[in-house]
Amino acid sequence: MFVVGLTGGIGSGKSTVADLFAAHGVSLVDTDLIAHRITAPHGIAMPPIAAEFGPAFVAADGSLERARMRELVFSDEGARKRLEAITHPLIRAETKREQREAQGPYVIVVVPLLVESGSWQHRVNRVLTVDCSVETQIARVMSRNGFSRDQVLAIIARQATREARLAAADDVIDNDNAPLSTLKAQVEKQHRAYLSLAGA
Repeated sequence: MFVVGLTGGIGSGKSTVADLFAAHGVSLVDTDLIAHRITAPHGIAMPPIAAEFGPAFVAADGSLERARMRELVFSDEGARKRLEAITHPLIRAETKREQREAQGPYVIVVVPLLVESGSWQHRVNRVLTVDCSVETQIARVMSRNGFSRDQVLAIIARQATREARLAAADDVIDNDNAPLSTLKAQVEKQHRAYLSLAGA
């Protein structure tokens, strides 16, 4: 199965681009959705997280106490690595399972931290980066999440730079306030190229 790794910084528009590919019948595997699923009530990551971090990080419904965990991993590198040691293998296993079950002509795996992780690039045939300026990222995330500018900058600072994501890319979609029609045209062009590469 031909696999495209779709990545981009926070607020770059990865989900919008992924949905446009899905409209062409492409199979989507979203690692963010998998991460949410495994940390939802009764999620497979919750027992080891509770054992490692304690009950304070488990919400009343049995899901991950996300705000508290976000605060911890932002201030404590060791805690971030401990959390990732639990979640990353589970996310990879679920991703593989979903890829095996995919019915589309090829698969797009949405991996926000594809460049940062270092372990995803050899698992995909092409890396597609959704690109926009840092100022566009900031404006979108402030509007969407209600975060302050400083909060967004702190998140961006922990992600790969725009330059690093572009350097890792085989293909790029420009989503710097492009109208939807332009975005659709870029996706359609890439889709045709991927169909050809996939032999579909």
